[in-house]
Amino acid sequence: MTDLATGGISSEPVTDAAPARTHVLGQLLKRKTFVTGVIGLTIIVLIALFAPLLAPHDPLKQDLTNGLAPPFWGEGGSSDHPLGTDTLGRDVASRLMYGARNSLVIALFAVLLASVLGLAAGLSAGFSRSWWDSALMRLGDIQLAFPFILLAIIVLGVITDRNVFHLILVLGIPGWILYARVVRSRVLSERDKDYVMAAKSIGASRMRQMRKYVLPSVWMVVLVIAMLDFGFIILVEATLSFLGFGLTPPTPSWGSILAEGRRNMIIAPWLAILPGLAIMFTVLAINLTADGAADVLDPKLKMSIFRRLAQKEPANGTSTD
Repeated sequence: MTDLATGGISSEPVTDAAPARTHVLGQLLKRKTFVTGVIGLTIIVLIALFAPLLAPHDPLKQDLTNGLAPPFWGEGGSSDHPLGTDTLGRDVASRLMYGARNSLVIALFAVLLASVLGLAAGLSAGFSRSWWDSALMRLGDIQLAFPFILLAIIVLGVITDRNVFHLILVLGIPGWILYARVVRSRVLSERDKDYVMAAKSIGASRMRQMRKYVLPSVWMVVLVIAMLDFGFIILVEATLSFLGFGLTPPTPSWGSILAEGRRNMIIAPWLAILPGLAIMFTVLAINLTADGAADVLDPKLKMSIFRRLAQKEPANGTSTD
């Protein structure tokens, strides 16, 4: 108790923080899947960030006299439009680069929104020991009863001028329950441990118990889920755009470019193949990064979270009963 009263517990994590971070980083760099994923994701992110400098043309500029121009490797192609043009003469390479910016920004902030909401809900539910816990979990059950894509289509269908902010809210808010259930299960196992009970016995408030002693034990779980959820949100955003419920045209997005190319598959197959490849490689890079990181950060959760992302159902070990 003397060590606890003098701050022994709170000072210990600070002393071991640097070696722990070095150890984790070393383990991550030993994972080939993680390194491969990070390299691929870095390239994609850099292309998206520097799209204004790399794009050969304005992605919205039309040239009806040069519609469906083939890519540079095709007959009649040119380096002026290295990946060809669409039916309106817009440069496909430029639209893919700007589409990457929109897709990555939407997915990133949607995941941040969902993780913050889920972390707060999971911490409060796990510590409440009251009706608040049951109310939050029952609310999550009600939300899970509605298919995720269908719910997004219903909301976005009534919005005439859809922008990045709308998609972030629609894709981010419903994802809170994915994080809340897992965080709650970890809080339930941590809140009755000796070090938390010792802090409570010397007068630590509930907020301090959560912030100082429980949160350091659960935040890594949120990071693992967020990385796995990132690729899933990119796929959902592309699906919504493909169905016509994404960003309002002519704003470029991978899903809308793919939908436009589908109508010209026979005469211009590259219009559908190129955005499909962009989506595939981006999600593959994200999943490789997440898979390698999950092996180090939280291997017990990896398979259950993968299954849950596919089914949008509670992960194993996170029962609300």
